[in-house]
Amino acid sequence: MLNLTDITVRLGGRTIIDGATAKLPPRGRIGLIGRNGAGKSTLVKVIASQLEPDGGSVDMPRGAKLGYIAQEAPGGTATPFETVLAADLERAALLEESETSHDPDRIGEIHERLLAIDAHAAPSRAARILVGLGFDEEMQHRELESFSGGWRMRVALASLLFSQPDLLLLDEPSNHLDLEAVLWLEDFLKSYPATIVLVSHERDFLNNVVDHILHLERGKLTLYPGGYDAFERQRAERQAQLAAARAKQQAEREKLQDYIARNSARASTAKQAQSRQKALARMQPIAELVDDPSLSFDFPNPDELRPPLITLDMASVGYGETPILQRLNLRIDPDDRIALLGRNGNGKTTLARLLAAQLTPMDGAINSSGKMKVGYFTQYQVEELDRDDTPLQHMTRNMAGASPGAVRAQLGRFGFSGDKATTKVGKLSGGERARLALALITRDAPHLLILDEPTNHLDVDAREALIQALNGYSGTVVVVSHDRHMLEMTADRLVLVDQGTAKEFDGSLDDYIAFVLSKDSSGGKGGASKADRKEARRAAAEAREKGTALRKAAKAAEAELARLQAQLSGLEKAMFDPSTAEPALAKLTMTDLMKRRAEVAEKIEAAEITWMEASEALEGIGG
Repeated sequence: MLNLTDITVRLGGRTIIDGATAKLPPRGRIGLIGRNGAGKSTLVKVIASQLEPDGGSVDMPRGAKLGYIAQEAPGGTATPFETVLAADLERAALLEESETSHDPDRIGEIHERLLAIDAHAAPSRAARILVGLGFDEEMQHRELESFSGGWRMRVALASLLFSQPDLLLLDEPSNHLDLEAVLWLEDFLKSYPATIVLVSHERDFLNNVVDHILHLERGKLTLYPGGYDAFERQRAERQAQLAAARAKQQAEREKLQDYIARNSARASTAKQAQSRQKALARMQPIAELVDDPSLSFDFPNPDELRPPLITLDMASVGYGETPILQRLNLRIDPDDRIALLGRNGNGKTTLARLLAAQLTPMDGAINSSGKMKVGYFTQYQVEELDRDDTPLQHMTRNMAGASPGAVRAQLGRFGFSGDKATTKVGKLSGGERARLALALITRDAPHLLILDEPTNHLDVDAREALIQALNGYSGTVVVVSHDRHMLEMTADRLVLVDQGTAKEFDGSLDDYIAFVLSKDSSGGKGGASKADRKEARRAAAEAREKGTALRKAAKAAEAELARLQAQLSGLEKAMFDPSTAEPALAKLTMTDLMKRRAEVAEKIEAAEITWMEASEALEGIGG
């Protein structure tokens, strides 16, 4: 269906895609993945003929219809319903011609074609797609200009799906959606009858929709069968093979270098040494895996506060004189992990702003600990960063009075060290800006972290790093996200914001997904009982708490190991080369040095056992 041959793209003098080749299966559902900045969106634009490659070709069957969402959201006075219907260009053109044509034969042909393309069912199909993406009857018939950019992008997505192209190109389609709309889109795409190329960083979405993963890394493409989990397993195997090959090559390189060093000077073996030198020069180094600072998230832990952190008592909140949420009764304690669920527009952000003290109750009461500090992350903070300032300038401003070392340390927790700390924000990727915003809101070690869609700009690996950091954080977390994997891994309390209020959802995330898809929270036959669901939630909370403690133990043991290894190194220097030893150690006798070395070695062995036990226990609980 789609062949990519030696695609090369250079932007700003830098090669983004370098001779990438892939043959995609007919009617395949392809997940295009790669790290932020790898060139995924660039490749999609090449496939969509919106960007001319510097080399290579894209081959599709003649006459195939391609569908791709433009970056600009639709606007004007047309309604979402009218916009979606107009996306079927053939149907719109035939209907217009049928009203102006006076040729009976042509009118007959038009009606035959309208019948063939099932034009009479188009209005109901358009409405179903719009409903699935969150537009109720009233919203479908409002003017587009009355909607926000995010909702208008949903209209663009609905139009694309309605047009039914032979090749459907989707670049992060879930970024403007809530969890409920993502579930509907997932179900729609699973039965889509043509080829899909989908750029996404959502593990569950990829697992449930795609049948192949196309991995873009270092400018090259590799096609893997299966969903994301299958790709990860195959990639791990491939990386292990590469590591083994790299070790073997390094041993061979050292062997050649040793032979050359020993035999170059001797006339009898100089020829063989030259031959080895040529072999060494021809040896292509196998690339090493790079430690990527974009995976760095480390939330500073707050001091302890007595529960509760926040209580809401019959509170109402809204804007102006219009309440959005009423009858709010909610208690939040230290170490709670809460996910706010519900469709966009139901009030999740309003509730988050109330908890962050950005809004005050219109009625009822909110009580919170006077010493509580809150870190509140939103996409607006990412967008409002000064593009001409550096991360160092942003953090220095926000940590007024702090020492340069403390400022640098906070930036370092989130991967902004060295040149990255002094790079202008305008040159940072979306994921890097999101990390900077997270670094800024946690500078005071908040007791409560409120995260509103924190993963939008993060790739799969960075999302996993964020999950690990949140699970290692000892404070309270309230999260709004359409990423199911993140919610499953970080939340053990679910609060549903719906019908003008917010209430505890009594069940697991799987129960909520079943509730959304079937509109029946009972779970039907074979569903878990209420007691079973409570037990599952309790077990999940215990596992998360145990995982947090084990991660802390492993981290502490690792730090202790590093400290002891440094001590051992210092002692060995003093034993074998006193001239390089620290003054205090240089004064000790050899007997004292040996005694101390034995003590440190014993401590290292104990720390290694602690670290191994914690690591193995973590593996056992999937941590």
